[in-house]
Amino acid sequence: MRGNGRSGRVWGVAIALVLGGGCAGPGDDAEPGGDPALTVRGAAEALVRVGSSKTSTSMEMATGGTRVTIRGEGGYDFRLRTGRLQVMLPSDAAGESEHRPITELLVPGALYMKNRGAGVPADKWVRVDTTTLDDGNLVTGGATDPAAAAELLRGARQVTYVGEVDLAGVKVRHYRGTTDIAEAARLASPQVRGALAAAAKGFTTDVVPFDAYLDEEGRLRKVRHQFSFSNQGRTVAVASTTLLYGFGARVSVTLPDRADIYAGKIQA
Repeated sequence: MRGNGRSGRVWGVAIALVLGGGCAGPGDDAEPGGDPALTVRGAAEALVRVGSSKTSTSMEMATGGTRVTIRGEGGYDFRLRTGRLQVMLPSDAAGESEHRPITELLVPGALYMKNRGAGVPADKWVRVDTTTLDDGNLVTGGATDPAAAAELLRGARQVTYVGEVDLAGVKVRHYRGTTDIAEAARLASPQVRGALAAAAKGFTTDVVPFDAYLDEEGRLRKVRHQFSFSNQGRTVAVASTTLLYGFGARVSVTLPDRADIYAGKIQA
């Protein structure tokens, strides 16, 4: 892919947060709704129609012998493209938690983080322009923006219908394929397009393998993307999983006042 020399910083930001897929049936089931690629590409629009949901996220990052997992919980409004997450960082080797949860506010074009650490006062927020990030905030925040996770599927190709499985008591249809980040950015909604366009320039490859699980109404219930990029000559593998449930849940996002946003230098 088109590396621009900045992609190594994505891992640096994501790992600084830490250090500072369901089973499926056999793949010969027939797709009940026709073309599986078209079905998957429509997942983002289905979420806009339903409005909002609760969400759980998991991000596993591995490079060399280092592996970390970051988890998040919150809610997202797919019409306003706004969300709020509590991101839980891993415990230390002794099992004791050494990080406070990070509060993240997701809005079009920006990510706000509180309890960011790295020299930021505890009562201050950090604002990041996601259109300037090498990964478009698919990785940097420790949780993939749920709208971006769904919009990535607009570039789905080589999709196969794996079969029907049970996901937390709900029957869902499992699809597997790859998506093209640049194509997804071209087709994405305006609020997400800038961030995905940035991601298309920063990863090692445009091709992102995924597993997506849709319910009978076409709503995305779970998606797992596998990203990779180069960091100082080493390949960093990232598996990002987004779960969506509790559709219609109220999601309230209030942005911090300008005076509460930290303007000083942030440690790497």
